[in-house]
Amino acid sequence: MVDGVRAAAARGLARVTGQVLGPYQSAVVRIGIAATWLFFLLREFPHRHELYGPDSPWGFDLAERLIATNNAFTVLMWSDSTLWFEIVYGLAVIAAVLLLLGWRTRAASVLFMVGVLALQNRSVFMGDGGDNVIHLMALYLVLTRCARVWSLDARRAARTGSAATGAAGPVLWAVLGLVLSYAGVAGLLSAGWLAFLAALWVVQGLWWAVERQDPDGEGRAALDVLANVVHNAGLLVIMAEVCLIYATAGWYKIQGSRWQDGTALYYPLGLDYFTPWPGLSALLAGSGTLVMLLSYGTVAVQVAFPFTLLNRRVKNVLLAVMMLEHAGIAVLLGLPFFSLAMIVADAVFLPTAFLLWLGARAAAPRRALPGIPRPRTRPGPVSPAVGSPKEPAAETA
Repeated sequence: MVDGVRAAAARGLARVTGQVLGPYQSAVVRIGIAATWLFFLLREFPHRHELYGPDSPWGFDLAERLIATNNAFTVLMWSDSTLWFEIVYGLAVIAAVLLLLGWRTRAASVLFMVGVLALQNRSVFMGDGGDNVIHLMALYLVLTRCARVWSLDARRAARTGSAATGAAGPVLWAVLGLVLSYAGVAGLLSAGWLAFLAALWVVQGLWWAVERQDPDGEGRAALDVLANVVHNAGLLVIMAEVCLIYATAGWYKIQGSRWQDGTALYYPLGLDYFTPWPGLSALLAGSGTLVMLLSYGTVAVQVAFPFTLLNRRVKNVLLAVMMLEHAGIAVLLGLPFFSLAMIVADAVFLPTAFLLWLGARAAAPRRALPGIPRPRTRPGPVSPAVGSPKEPAAETA
């Protein structure tokens, strides 16, 4: 029995250190979170000054006083000029596009995180709950190797044998290094954030140097193992965060009297802010039985979800129910970005086989174009730097 436990532990350690788990799940989270934030920035572009800029009711002085107490990170506090705000907002949009496409994903994920934190920490009262999910996922995506599949980096790696080719990457990181050096010398960053960002820059520089000098040596293999461990830990944190969100939401609802008597859903249906379709809201609110079933069902699903991870089939059924629930919230209560962020976070638990099927369906229109070769369903083996694994990892849940 002891030998069996040791063998299982050895296999688990080899799996965690030797491969990227959940490459398709992490890619879906990357694409979905980047798309959600991008759509939000574009929709609010005409109102950006009122939300996060110089015309915001939460003025620069108030934001400065709050950040002095909570030590939040935002580059918008570096200057109160309108030009600086426009630059940061524009870079946030560009970073979201780059992360969505998976182009130079390591640098794009850092820029995406900086853009999210810059805007959200500038005006902390602008959000509907989905902003918190984007905030957390932006931090976690920096740790993951989320461009192994369904990205421009993966396509470049499959074509050239390495995703680190070309001059764009080194130039981009050189510019980021200059900005980081200036911010550190000028005292614009706290010691913690300066150390974190500097560590990311140094590790990326070391990776680039080893990739150029000894791509098949022991140093390269050690960096690959370290990247796999960090990625798998980051993916585990994302999964734990989703479970924590549902568990806390469900147990807090249980303590509310309106959730206990099954009338909680009735009240938001009467608020103008949550009724984009007044007729539909009135129709639903007019059925006491339906309101009660939806209220109790919401609590039951949220409380039960973390426990269903022990059974794959039950988990998949409940996952579909939760995604449909969030789609209903988007339509019925007018919270599209909150719902989309939660659906993307739920996607980390989707089965690999389903994601492969979904990817094949999404690629079908492209394959129908004349002159476009039919891609393989499962990417073949490429360089371990960024390329796809030789076979899809098992379902992360």
